[in-house]
Amino acid sequence: MPDAAYPRPIRSFVTRAGRITPAQQRALEALWPKYGVEYRGQPLALAALFGRDAPCTLEIGFGNGENLAALARAHPERDYLGVEVHRPGVGRLLLSLEREQLANVRLICHDAVEVLARQVAPGSLAEILILFPDPWPKKRHHKRRLIQPSFVALIERALGAGGVLRLATDWQPYAQDMLACLSAAPHLRNLAGERGFVERPAERAPTRFELRGTRLGHEVWDLAFARAP
Repeated sequence: MPDAAYPRPIRSFVTRAGRITPAQQRALEALWPKYGVEYRGQPLALAALFGRDAPCTLEIGFGNGENLAALARAHPERDYLGVEVHRPGVGRLLLSLEREQLANVRLICHDAVEVLARQVAPGSLAEILILFPDPWPKKRHHKRRLIQPSFVALIERALGAGGVLRLATDWQPYAQDMLACLSAAPHLRNLAGERGFVERPAERAPTRFELRGTRLGHEVWDLAFARAP
């Protein structure tokens, strides 16, 4: 339940039951104890969670987990923490993690705002990924957008010095809105400088949202901001 320090009256997502396949349901039951992290209102000790001290990337809203699994596979020297509220996607990623025996990933099934506010220790993350968040295109829904000044303040708090926030969207008005919001953050520096947007990272695995946008002819805008000392 949100407290006075971190009010959470408006959510940036709508919880959908979705269709969970029998395999995904079995994964949620059998594999969650191995890869899952229960939400707690206290900071995680990442070194204890992963059994080592390594740079940690947090992906917020990982969907079906294609990108998170690809990164964990490509960078075994790094640790990855994924946050997603939709259980079918969590179950699907659990199956991938077990199939490939990716020991450097842990998952949280909870609201990312509350996770950042209470479960992530200040300065503990090397990177945060937010790929194709819901743009909430209707003006009356803009208040539901994830990238808001209050949320950006939580990101600044969670990133260590030099840590990088990476975002992508295929909705141009939201891209411009995110650029303006992040450019106003006192502790973030745009890695693209005056260009505003960076090139698409070559190692990013295409998500279903990106592939759908590509089929529809949408352009994709990428941003990268570093946490200043």
